[in-house]
Amino acid sequence: MRLPKADHTSRPWRIHEITGDFRLEDVWALPTPGGPGDFPRLVELMASFDPSDSASSAARALFAIRWKVGELLGWDGPDAGAGARAPTLRDRLPADLRETQAFPGSEDLPFSPLYLVENECALEIVNRTVHGVVHLGWVPDQNGGYRGQMAVLVKPDGLLGTSYMAAITPFRHLIVYPAMMREIERKWRESGRPSRSMSPR
Repeated sequence: MRLPKADHTSRPWRIHEITGDFRLEDVWALPTPGGPGDFPRLVELMASFDPSDSASSAARALFAIRWKVGELLGWDGPDAGAGARAPTLRDRLPADLRETQAFPGSEDLPFSPLYLVENECALEIVNRTVHGVVHLGWVPDQNGGYRGQMAVLVKPDGLLGTSYMAAITPFRHLIVYPAMMREIERKWRESGRPSRSMSPR
């Protein structure tokens, strides 16, 4: 379910410390009901999640087109990544966040880990269209439990990036994110029962 942007901006996330010049694009409630100690489980699920391998043929097709276009136009090459195209946000991290454990990412995915703490983590992607951040948090829900929350923050790269983000917005909201939420919900159910027996600290 898509959420108001205030559901992200009103929380004391550490990500706010390093993304002041980024635009908050989307905030989503993730279909991952659990207990206060289940955030590591969400992190493990998302580390193995590949949206280009979605059960939705439409979503798979969109990602295939995006990667092919990116390959043809050089959007995603080594000279377009963090440190080459734009400084990595890791350079902005406070000292305590630099020392956190790494997000268990996959080499097959285009995101690089920034930090991982008790109830939130962040990853970044840099290419010739956008510098983006995916932020995951673990928040109380309305039923006395907890759930995941995902925010997407972006800094478009010039006119190309601004045009690209505008062009893909309908596809993200109508095809990609709904398919992604269904896939996350399925994987969450398959990964085991939420641990509601733990009490908040």
